Amino acid sequence: MPMDAVLRFDRVSHCYGDVCVFDQLSFTLARGQIGCLLGASGSGKTTVLRCIAGFEPITEGSIHINGVEVARRERQAPPEKRQVGMVFQDYALFPHLSVAANIGFGLRSLARAVRTRRVDELLEVIGLQRSGSAYPHELSGGQQQRVALARALAPKPELLLLDEPFSNLDVEMRERLGQEVRDILKQQGTTAILVTHDQIEAFAVADEIGILHRGHLAQWDTPYNLYHRPADRFVADFIGKGVFVPGVVLDDHRIDIGFGTLTGRLASGSDEGDVAPVREVDVLLRPDDIVHDDASPLKARVVHKAFRGADILYTLTLPDGRQALSVVPSHHNHALGEEIGIRIEADHVIVFRREGDGPAPGSDGARGLPQPARTQRSSGPVPN
Repeated sequence: MPMDAVLRFDRVSHCYGDVCVFDQLSFTLARGQIGCLLGASGSGKTTVLRCIAGFEPITEGSIHINGVEVARRERQAPPEKRQVGMVFQDYALFPHLSVAANIGFGLRSLARAVRTRRVDELLEVIGLQRSGSAYPHELSGGQQQRVALARALAPKPELLLLDEPFSNLDVEMRERLGQEVRDILKQQGTTAILVTHDQIEAFAVADEIGILHRGHLAQWDTPYNLYHRPADRFVADFIGKGVFVPGVVLDDHRIDIGFGTLTGRLASGSDEGDVAPVREVDVLLRPDDIVHDDASPLKARVVHKAFRGADILYTLTLPDGRQALSVVPSHHNHALGEEIGIRIEADHVIVFRREGDGPAPGSDGARGLPQPARTQRSSGPVPN
């Protein structure tokens, strides 16, 4: 394990008989980093958190925190011996205690003066210096969440766990508080891992994200790599928005997608060689890959539009009947049924073997199959 690793999962499983909630998970989290387990309901992410905390046993593998083994099948250290703090989904503040008393709850063994200094420090960190004497019911949801975070940080845990910490808040508050929480954790130098089903929340808070799918870790990587370099078809489809369009490999440097040719080095990224020998492929196009351009000879018809303030997400029908998404600045307000010019500007075009040419990456039984190929920047569309 790297010297600076605070959390290490080594082929960890949690099973009930023959049914595994998650299976063979391996990842590490470095000191001061914020990790995230992202997945749909039922993917096993909360159970992972409970196993880290010591609330659930593991049935295979081992968990290390700060270099100390805290869990394996034969031995499970109790939660109070793991130096772990936790922020719960429902905040779990004590309603009969003031904000200051809630924050200082885990510091009762310290001298009064030391405890008071730590509480005052955290009240300033969370921006509630004047609310120490208030009670939880007198605070907003966002303020309560910050108090819950301060209470978990007060004992200076080796690792902080956050279980769907913003799910009770509205969208605007989640985005703002997510950035605030990240800033607080970074200021305190705290190593943390959260679980969520919300991609925006995960991207706003985490340095590294693990995608959980059917109890398996599909990819553990930076947000940038998850979006631009997905390990398999499931991750590519799960992260962000996009559509798969069929393509034909022309040679080692070009893929024809019908309404344009993508040009670049088609490096596979797997141990099985370049994608060029595969004739038919699927190409993932993100909404930001398709750019509105009135001067382009390539036209698409607007069939749906979603106004999002600064931009509009258009669903477009291409001349051959296929559909694609495009993000366009909102001052380009086109009507349904209108034809607009488009061109491709794709810095990261992700290419997979065509479905039907064997198991698709990310499907059952697909472990070890080739990762996606990636092209370099497109030279633009070449209309048919």
